[in-house]
Amino acid sequence: MSKLTDVPKRILIGRALRSDKLGETLLPKRIALPVFASDPLSSVAYAPGEVLLVLSVAGVSAYHFSPWIAVAVVVLMFTVVASYRQNVHAYPSGGGDYEVANTNLGPKAGLTVASALLVDYVLTVAVSISSGVENLGSAIPFVTEHKTLCAIVMIALLTVMNLRGVKESGKLFAIPTYIFVAGVFIMIIWGVVRGAIMGDTMKAPTADFTIHAEQGGLAGFALVFLLLRAFSSGCAALTGVEAISNGVPAFRKPKSKNAATTLALMGGLAVTMFCGIIGLAMATDVKMAETPAKDLLHNGVPVGSGYVQNPVISQVAAAVFGDGTFFFVVLAAATALVLFLAANTAYNGFPLLGSILAQDRYLPRQLHTRGDRLAFSNGIVLLAGAAIVLVYIYGADSTRLIQLYIVGVFVSFTLSQVGMVRHWNRHLRTEKDPAKRRRMHRSRAINAFGATLTGLVLVVVLLTKFSHGAWVAVLGMVIFYVTMTAIRRHYDRVAEEIAAEDAPGDEAVRPSRVHSVVLVSKVHKPTLRALSYAKLMRSGTLEAVSVDVDPAETKALKTEWERRNIDVPLKVLASPYREITRPIIDYVKSLRRESPRDAVSVYIPEYVVGHWYEHLLHNQSALRLKGRLLFTPGVMVTSVPWQLDSSEAAKRRARKRAEWNAPGAVRRGPVAQPKKEKAATRK
Repeated sequence: MSKLTDVPKRILIGRALRSDKLGETLLPKRIALPVFASDPLSSVAYAPGEVLLVLSVAGVSAYHFSPWIAVAVVVLMFTVVASYRQNVHAYPSGGGDYEVANTNLGPKAGLTVASALLVDYVLTVAVSISSGVENLGSAIPFVTEHKTLCAIVMIALLTVMNLRGVKESGKLFAIPTYIFVAGVFIMIIWGVVRGAIMGDTMKAPTADFTIHAEQGGLAGFALVFLLLRAFSSGCAALTGVEAISNGVPAFRKPKSKNAATTLALMGGLAVTMFCGIIGLAMATDVKMAETPAKDLLHNGVPVGSGYVQNPVISQVAAAVFGDGTFFFVVLAAATALVLFLAANTAYNGFPLLGSILAQDRYLPRQLHTRGDRLAFSNGIVLLAGAAIVLVYIYGADSTRLIQLYIVGVFVSFTLSQVGMVRHWNRHLRTEKDPAKRRRMHRSRAINAFGATLTGLVLVVVLLTKFSHGAWVAVLGMVIFYVTMTAIRRHYDRVAEEIAAEDAPGDEAVRPSRVHSVVLVSKVHKPTLRALSYAKLMRSGTLEAVSVDVDPAETKALKTEWERRNIDVPLKVLASPYREITRPIIDYVKSLRRESPRDAVSVYIPEYVVGHWYEHLLHNQSALRLKGRLLFTPGVMVTSVPWQLDSSEAAKRRARKRAEWNAPGAVRRGPVAQPKKEKAATRK
């Protein structure tokens, strides 16, 4: 059966890679740029349009503010890029904003940043895919008619590509990303040549349209609020900047230097393209309206519901290259494709952050392990599932989804930069070298300015977007924060409960007798109890077996085993593909081949939990192993249960319905019978 399921898996994601091949999946800068920066680079396809859409509320007369808004976005972009260049040098381990905040501001700040980033990564996928579907739908009516379905299919395809591995997906995404960037630059240069040098008149398809202002003659506070709202919409160009700081481990050596260079290159490209499109939109007289059916007028008449409002970049391309020309078609196709691929930034950021959070016990430990293709497969699948839910709920409508955007990004920006200021303050107290102190002072000044500016933008974003849907993102952050806090509390409680004591206390828990293989992951109370039980079974041979999935954890296990002087030999099975089940199955089968007449008994320490959600956090490997071992001839499987405190709650619930004894309840001793039962027994 496993072979039948393995075949389609290999067709979809390719053959499994050994752990020692991880270095081959690291990215050069030319591949890292489209992998980690496709989101901010592609945002120039919709960020300029969002600025004009907001300004259209006050009519065409408000468009003359768009260059100033572009300048503000440029200043913010350069500030954020400069700030994050300090981050990647100071914290190259891949924790990014989470590690910076957690280390310098404490666990609560770190968890706040992590919650904000996780929400924003999910939104990045939902917004990018929905926007790409809408761009594609302007040319293919079928896509518009089945927008939600097409968006879900695209998420599924993107998920499969990422499951194949970071480097392979990067190669797939590099070509359309670079075509898009080249196409935009050619459009900007040719537009400048035609307008400034050749003196041609370039007109967008909507140049002759007029806009019916929903709120005409805005002044004072109302105008300021509108400009701030337009600025916050333009800040969509900054989404994904932090992904590079989270993805430093995926770069080739020197990792920090290559990540910093990629950051600078990404910032320069994004700013140039954003400003160029805004400038050409003004030069070609592009018109955009939030509700084009009634507010966009042609010859004084509303265009009606049948009108499809094309994005700003498409209108500018039509004006510069000519509608339907070769360059127009190439740029339109590249724009639609790169919007789909922009979600790849989240597909690299979310799993990496999820792995770090799982290592810190804030998320289920399954997110920490790499899959067959050395990608964090569980994190990729979780991201895809969350994005599909959002796309389904919002009907793949990018206009509605984008209102949820930005908040999480600026929460992480601000806390990260505040954390970096504290980082430099701490190091300056001990550093004596004048040259290093000067560099630290400069870095601190950059991060302090970044913290101030991003903090102000965060306030602006909350004020202007909260009632338009940003409250959903804030709610999502709260849910993530509470969930991760609960998971960490559970893992801490379990770790404290099962921690092995220095003095061996296995005599008190010895049952009766038998042996073979005791599966071991760590030295704690459940492991010691399983070893004690196996010793008293008086079998011919006894050994403990562990699977080397994480070299650091294996080394710690061996050290603790030797320190405690445990009198059972420990055998470590190599697992180059990070599997747990298969190496154990192969080893047990080899024991059977060596002695076909002997039986093999496998002892598996297992937790007994009292709540349904705890089953998701424990015993997953044990369940898979038991399922496979039970079908292996000549092998007997014994679960050695260890009751967690929460199992008492389940026992109490069950007693209300009927008499119930948990497996392995002998650990807690005999349970006193109720008085009525005792009386009945005496009779």
